[in-house]
Amino acid sequence: MATFLYKLGRTAFRRRRLVALLWVALLALAGVGAATAPAATSSSFSIPGTEAQRAFDLLEERFPGAGADGATARVVFKAPDGAKMTDAASKAVVEETVSALKSGSDQIVSVTDPYTAQAVSRDGSTAYVSVAYKVNAMELTDETREALKQAGHAAQGKGLTVELGGDALQSMPETGAGEIVGVVIAGIVLVITFGSLVAAGLPLLTAIIGVGIGVSTITALANVLDLGSTTSTLAMMIGLAVGIDYALFIVSRYRSELADGRSGEEAAGRATGTAGSAVVFAGLTVVIALVGLAVVNIPMLTKMGFAAAGTVVIAVLIALTLIPALLGFAGDKVIGRKQRKGTADPEKAAKPNAGTRWARFVIRRPLFVLLAGVIGLGAIAIPAASLEMGLPDDGVKPVSATERRAYDLLSDGFGPGFNGPLLVVVDGDRATADRTVSTIKGLDGIAAVTPATPNKAGDAAMITVIPKDRPSSGATEALVHDIRDATGDDVLVTGATAMNIDFSQKMNDALVPYLALVVGLAFVLLTVVFRSILVPLKAALGFLLSVVAALGAVVAVFQWGWLGSLFGVEQTGPIMSMMPIFMVGVVFGLAMDYEVFLVTRMREAYVHGERPGEAIVTGFRHSARVVTAAAVIMIAVFSGFIGMTDQMIKMIGFGLAVAVLFDAFVVRMAIVPAVLALLGHKAWWLPKWLDRALPNVDVEGEGLAAHDAGTAVKDLVKA
Repeated sequence: MATFLYKLGRTAFRRRRLVALLWVALLALAGVGAATAPAATSSSFSIPGTEAQRAFDLLEERFPGAGADGATARVVFKAPDGAKMTDAASKAVVEETVSALKSGSDQIVSVTDPYTAQAVSRDGSTAYVSVAYKVNAMELTDETREALKQAGHAAQGKGLTVELGGDALQSMPETGAGEIVGVVIAGIVLVITFGSLVAAGLPLLTAIIGVGIGVSTITALANVLDLGSTTSTLAMMIGLAVGIDYALFIVSRYRSELADGRSGEEAAGRATGTAGSAVVFAGLTVVIALVGLAVVNIPMLTKMGFAAAGTVVIAVLIALTLIPALLGFAGDKVIGRKQRKGTADPEKAAKPNAGTRWARFVIRRPLFVLLAGVIGLGAIAIPAASLEMGLPDDGVKPVSATERRAYDLLSDGFGPGFNGPLLVVVDGDRATADRTVSTIKGLDGIAAVTPATPNKAGDAAMITVIPKDRPSSGATEALVHDIRDATGDDVLVTGATAMNIDFSQKMNDALVPYLALVVGLAFVLLTVVFRSILVPLKAALGFLLSVVAALGAVVAVFQWGWLGSLFGVEQTGPIMSMMPIFMVGVVFGLAMDYEVFLVTRMREAYVHGERPGEAIVTGFRHSARVVTAAAVIMIAVFSGFIGMTDQMIKMIGFGLAVAVLFDAFVVRMAIVPAVLALLGHKAWWLPKWLDRALPNVDVEGEGLAAHDAGTAVKDLVKA
């Protein structure tokens, strides 16, 4: 592989104008496709194989036009002290609001009058208007949302406290600010790392081009493949991350080759042949992690994984072709001005860099470093044993949000469980539905049960159950299971709360198979790359340690509330169900990037004759600075999301930033060299039968050495 990529790099360097033109043309083509394609809508969200999903399907079949999976909103009214919502003045305001809502949008299915729907609290202090929509929250138009807000605002100015709740207010979070901050920080880190604006600009430029092509392609195909408006989010995050990393690795190796006195074309070829080989296999591990999301069997996640994997493939291809081409345009400008002019201090250049000094420290005290790293991460991981997964609701939003205030008003006026009603669907006649109502009333944890509402055909019915406890509580989850156990197969429980419970259970059940698939395939891949059993095993175990530690930190902050005020956590709650699998997929890819780039340089030195300890030092001397820069950039990008108000985005940003911090600086930069130092030559042991069976991909560039030797012989013969 190294020889093939070496030739590819040299070709791209020589034909740089053609290569650059091709990538610009692809970017323009994708941009035109995205601009001319119909606007993307939200893809349908489904959880195949769950009872909640079967209930929704039954509702669509037996109650056509009911909008069972449509968005909902609640306009919550609270009377001033000493007044009631049943007073004439309050009634007049509510009736005006109901009228305004009914005429506010053609996406509305129904608007309920609280005085005929028994939606007034017993003490008369609180009332609410329910609004049902034809489409889900992501498909609501801005005009529809604005009409809802205007109706609430108008009522607010007439003496009542008015708050808005429900998923109708939900919209895609604006993440542009976080991304811009991340790119700015990335640029600063790259300038510090390379000491050259040109060298710093290349990874940013190529990463943006790669993300532009990937996201534009997703946008262009969104309606054809039902990708939805949320699919590009993960693709953008991963594409930006790996795009910068892969370009960073190759540019860094190119600078090293130039420093060794090689010509620009030869340096580009060697950088692509060596660092490019690491990029290929690092990219494969990321693709495995993203495509592996298909095992969860949730269509939305599968599409997001495949779309992001496509963006990663684009990033790899750009690193192998466009980067050498741009290096041809840049020439020696990728090196700092002092080094180009020969004015750099030779004594300073000869001193061991920070990576070399750290590697020597680890080699002197490998057991101490190993124990410190493992015990430290193990202690941070302890809270992960108390992990409670769910989907955070309006109750965990900041009190400044109207959804949170509406949630609190409803809890105070009608009880905590009112914010999480359960919808029971009966596949049977009226007698069956009445028996189901009686059975449910006999269960513990019930606040109220409405009479059954049959469909027109009389072969199905809906029952609303109000739990006593809040939606995300363990008691409500137990109640859902109790209803399912106490009723027959013709009774199905659904609703947002039940859907969240089933979703969390499905994600929990998929975590171990997903880990086994991703780590297992990556282990095989790394065995081929490193020609070793223990090095891939150490890489996989180190990754698991860093992920569990990151989950422990997330639980401590977002579930227990430790240091919550520091990170803007106003209300603790369950950890988002997608968080563990999402973290595994994203962090695994980045962790293997750092592992492959760092350890392949060690492997390269070892294969070329250095002793194990010397090879570790060589790997750190050439790679530690680059891996550190890549990790700092990713931490900065992910940390930019912590400042957002959305609890889920905040949680994802914190979790990913902490996971990269642990994996890059504790596992890859401390535990990995410590283990390699303790193992010595055994680290690179591979059974002979397995060595013969595995394909030789030549990541360390042995083929290039043979190529050099052959070229030298030919030159002598010609002479």
